[in-house]
Amino acid sequence: MHNKLKKIRIAIFISGRGSNMESLIKSSENKKFPALVSVIISNNELANGVQLAKNYNVPVKIFDKKKFNKSQFEVFCHKVLLNYKIEMICLAGFMQILSKNFIGKWRNRIINIHPSYLPDNKGLNAQKQALEKKASFTGCTVHFVNEEIDAGEIILQEKIKIIHRDNLQTLSNRILEKEHVIYPKALK
Repeated sequence: MHNKLKKIRIAIFISGRGSNMESLIKSSENKKFPALVSVIISNNELANGVQLAKNYNVPVKIFDKKKFNKSQFEVFCHKVLLNYKIEMICLAGFMQILSKNFIGKWRNRIINIHPSYLPDNKGLNAQKQALEKKASFTGCTVHFVNEEIDAGEIILQEKIKIIHRDNLQTLSNRILEKEHVIYPKALK
């Protein structure tokens, strides 16, 4: 008799196109991958990732930021997370800062992917920050979420050399390709 791998139940929070969400869903379809994507939560009903998740038959809960304030959003999310018996949250292009209270309830069980080689270029527009600083490299980082922005313990990073012909779009695309590789690895 062989042991069946018990997969941890994850929720993915999205605000946009959901490409990192998709890489996690695809990885979770592998029998040997230790996580199961149980629910997607979005704060944007127009996010492309919402339809993408539905295409994969993953349940989607939407608490649009235009209709719910942050504390309502977090109360509803917490209920959904408990209903789905979620063990870990993955933020994937989730463009909202979670409250200290929410982070405290899910301490060491929220991870995020950020498009820079942290601790460099925290916060918004990380790729633009790297180009404006004329940095020689940037990258992407998967880290635990704590009360400070992009400051939690680093799980996995990948460096990307900035080349002379890079612009915001080319650099962002190259970083995103690496994100799709390291996020599932970090979750595993």
